[in-house]
Amino acid sequence: MTRIFGTDGVRGLANGLLTAELALDLGVAAARVLVDRGDYSGPRPLAVVGRDTRISGQFLEHAVVAGLASAGVDVLRLRVLPTPGVAYFTDALGADVGVVISASHNAMPDNGIKFLARGGVKLDDALEREIEAHLGQEWDRPTGGDVGRVRPYAPTVEEYAAHLARTLDGTIGPLRVVLDCAHGAASDVGPRAFADAGIEVVTIGAEPDGLNINDGYGSTHLDRLQRAVVDHGAHAGFAVDGDADRCLAVDATGAVVDGDQILAILALALRDAGRLVDDTVVATVMSNLGFVRAMTDAGIVVRQTGVGDRYVLEDMNAGGYNLGGEQSGHVIMRDHATTGDGVLTALHVLQRMVTTGRSLRDLAAVVTRFPQVLVNVPGVDKARCSTDEVLAAAVAAEEAALGEEGRVLLRPSGTEPLVRVMVEAATQERADDVAHRLADVVLERLSLP
Repeated sequence: MTRIFGTDGVRGLANGLLTAELALDLGVAAARVLVDRGDYSGPRPLAVVGRDTRISGQFLEHAVVAGLASAGVDVLRLRVLPTPGVAYFTDALGADVGVVISASHNAMPDNGIKFLARGGVKLDDALEREIEAHLGQEWDRPTGGDVGRVRPYAPTVEEYAAHLARTLDGTIGPLRVVLDCAHGAASDVGPRAFADAGIEVVTIGAEPDGLNINDGYGSTHLDRLQRAVVDHGAHAGFAVDGDADRCLAVDATGAVVDGDQILAILALALRDAGRLVDDTVVATVMSNLGFVRAMTDAGIVVRQTGVGDRYVLEDMNAGGYNLGGEQSGHVIMRDHATTGDGVLTALHVLQRMVTTGRSLRDLAAVVTRFPQVLVNVPGVDKARCSTDEVLAAAVAAEEAALGEEGRVLLRPSGTEPLVRVMVEAATQERADDVAHRLADVVLERLSLP
């Protein structure tokens, strides 16, 4: 059976790979898995469905909802809401499944569908395979009063913004902060949550028209945020992506504060409050060596996983840890959320600024980032990346030469025939030299015929 679920649901070109017919079938299949398992608490299963601002989300939402309801599932439509907001309501409303229609930071023509299990957590691989197995199957459709009911859930934005503000130890203000909403799912709830927390918020990228999500705004395009922070004399700025499950920051001078630095700030805040479980933070192998050193110096253990927030969350859940994240800005604060949440992350960074009386620039300086170079080597047999002895020897030689002043990571792409060569070193020149030498060895040893 061909797998259609990737690392974050089903994603692709809307009306290309991701059609209304597929969305309908996914809704039916997900419902049937629930019904077949009998894994629901009411007379019928309950689903909540939310989406980002892409125009294609409108027809995909209706298709998914139709599939769910036709299979006997009651549906609450949350309308436009960040992914972590859908996760929150999946738990808060006791829903049996949550559905998010979003392609996150991807450009507007793409879209995606991901499912959340009870409690607002991502589905495991086994459940995704069950859904795939039900696609296109014949089935006995419910009729009469057994079909699902569909209704909007009106107070979505207000309730979720209030929830975010309640996670704080009181109000934050007075701070002036710029928030870039990427013309995405946080365009309403983000400014409202900041205002509820007592923050003077200057909002950009919050006028979605269905076509402009992530277009020059958001966490993948920080230049406008940098200018706005300086122009408005703001204390800080934050940019979320299209579905607002991650964020990056900008300090008062316009300098970027990345996910590693944000994670370090929050780890120290939790440690100082005695709330960092086992004085441990979970990150990925892509986290900068400067982050790992800063945490080690602070007496905090860093656990590193494969790349992807789902692997971070799996390790957090397995060990009971309450903080983890990625350099890209996915930060999971498990005490308050089951997924990365960009608005939540920004609020708690701001709280740390107020609590300590320190600027964001000063707080971020705990991490001295090592220059990092990433070189993609295409057209190679990535399966042999970990078995070629000559390549392994070359990596070992470079690692020995770097010593404690750098590191090397070779990572096969999960979706393309390429190998990523990542090198960190004390200087940019050294990192460049090592990365390109190893890229040459990868190309020489692993090239496809």
